[in-house]
Amino acid sequence: MRKLYPDIVTMDSPPIAKKPRHDDYSPEKPGLACSEWKTTDVEEEKIDENMAAKPKHEVMTEAEVDRKMEPDADKEVDSRPESLLREGDVGITEYICSHQGFHGILKQRYSDFIVNEIDLDGNVVHLTSTDIAIEMRPPSQVKDVCDILSDDQIDLLHKLMSSKDKKRQQPVLIEVGEDKEFRTRIHHCIRKDFPGLESTTVSENGKKVIKVVNAERSSRTERWPADRGNYCRFVLYKENKDTMDTVNLIARLARVKPSLFQYAGTKDRRAKTSQEVTVYKMIAEKLRSLNSSLRNIVLGNFRYVNQPLKLGQLSGNHFTIVLRCVTGEDKEIKKVMTSLQEIGFINYYGMQRFGTTSIPTYHIGRCLLHSDWKEAVELILKPRPHEDEEVSKARKIWWETKDAREALKYLPQRCNIERTLLQALQDHEGRDYFGVFSRLTRNTRLMYIHSYQSYIWNRIASRRLHTFGHKLVAGDLVLRGCDTKAADVEMLGHERQIPEIITDSNISQFDIHDVVLPLPGYDVVYPQNEVCDWYREALAHDNLDIENMRHKIKDYSLSGAYRKLVVKPKDFKWQTMYYDDVNVPLAYGDWDQHKNESQPESVAGGKHKALILEMSLPPSCYATMAVREILKTDTSAGHQSSLNVT
Repeated sequence: MRKLYPDIVTMDSPPIAKKPRHDDYSPEKPGLACSEWKTTDVEEEKIDENMAAKPKHEVMTEAEVDRKMEPDADKEVDSRPESLLREGDVGITEYICSHQGFHGILKQRYSDFIVNEIDLDGNVVHLTSTDIAIEMRPPSQVKDVCDILSDDQIDLLHKLMSSKDKKRQQPVLIEVGEDKEFRTRIHHCIRKDFPGLESTTVSENGKKVIKVVNAERSSRTERWPADRGNYCRFVLYKENKDTMDTVNLIARLARVKPSLFQYAGTKDRRAKTSQEVTVYKMIAEKLRSLNSSLRNIVLGNFRYVNQPLKLGQLSGNHFTIVLRCVTGEDKEIKKVMTSLQEIGFINYYGMQRFGTTSIPTYHIGRCLLHSDWKEAVELILKPRPHEDEEVSKARKIWWETKDAREALKYLPQRCNIERTLLQALQDHEGRDYFGVFSRLTRNTRLMYIHSYQSYIWNRIASRRLHTFGHKLVAGDLVLRGCDTKAADVEMLGHERQIPEIITDSNISQFDIHDVVLPLPGYDVVYPQNEVCDWYREALAHDNLDIENMRHKIKDYSLSGAYRKLVVKPKDFKWQTMYYDDVNVPLAYGDWDQHKNESQPESVAGGKHKALILEMSLPPSCYATMAVREILKTDTSAGHQSSLNVT
């Protein structure tokens, strides 16, 4: 039997110190509370020694894996609502470091979690301006306008072009006299510089003027200049909003299809986030005009580009995280921060990947792999507890009567995925479930497939670490020369790297940070040891064949990818602050900075202690999993709700 390693602290291993209850702990705002652990006085220089020690536990069997991941594995402490997932449900069960953690509250306020995308050039994306720079127009056009029109006239034309109420907006009148060549130049400039406006020469009070109004046709297709990039690229800043819901809202306000928008990846909902988005042939003025109709969403930093963004076209994300009501002593905190910086954390897919209700997204992904379109649609629309009244009523109507038209009357506009499916069911009269599901955007459909891959990866990663610890074993996979910025090594327009297999002769060249595990697919190499059998067993349990991961529909064919098992954060910084008022922000997002809000300061003698973290992580890497390693707690909403934090 192989033995376990103490650096992997398992959910069912006996704890080093007893975990005290915090049922009587009541911060002023509800949040995600994390249980306190008393830490020992292990010195920082002994962290690596602890990782190398050998305990005396037996290898975890497949049955034990299944039991650990069952929702009711710990019935004596599991009082969660049935609608909420726990980490064990999605394969998250292990820790990599030996420290014991301390109490802290994650996301007590959504402003405690700030995310800024990092582009492919390594630049952190920030919202810095909502203005439209004049240099966005080609130089020749700028010269024509400035030479012919006054600044006041240019401002009036911009206001006309970005007007929300097109029908009531007064036309702009430009006096031109009898010079036909002069009038022709103005018409030409308006046509090129102000897409969406149309001009005509008319007589007003006996004088010739050019009358400029909004064109009847869509400004998106109105005479798009040949020397302008076909895509407007902009920064999307949002607060407490889902990325896909936000893009759908912007598309609805702009009266275009959501498929015209592209982005490199989704960002956390309960957070303040900044990321780049592209949209096909939509002028910056139109996008900017939407700001007046948006709440907790701001669009800015507009520019025109030739190519759209694609999923995965980013270097990572920069996080600023506030942990409130921290109880750890400064010495304990320093030890834990050193451990995170030097050892890292298990690169699990976080809870956001799987949803939070009783129906995980990976269940839907599994249906898609089996071409069970009806079951996939029904799982998305199925009633579930603890939703608001309108949503529950709409789900109940559809589930009991299959009357999509009636259900749509009650379903809120924000439920975009459900509304799309119900509208499709109404059109197809429930006869073509493949056609119904295909109404969803490609990104949404792929989200479910990727969720299933992530679930399998989490399960295998937990079993790998539980069985072998941080120790490398023959047959493990590593990627020599792999870009260390990548958490997932996937095909992004270049040839996929082929991993190297660990052997007795090369094992000394690598450590745990070099190890990758594949996401299941038809174009990946699996570890050449018993880990491969674990993949085979996990897929067979879901009636899937590891040798046949292609699907008759190309979108649902899983090519696979490689994901680092353990990740260390970059650009890592931390500080402690003291505060009295839980309603006062302790970190600012881009829009706060844009409004020149005064920077938060520590309050001398404050009642509460906070830990402020900053770190950069690779794409598809979850900062909540780094926080989990710090606090040694389940980060799921299901677990947090059982702690009775009010």
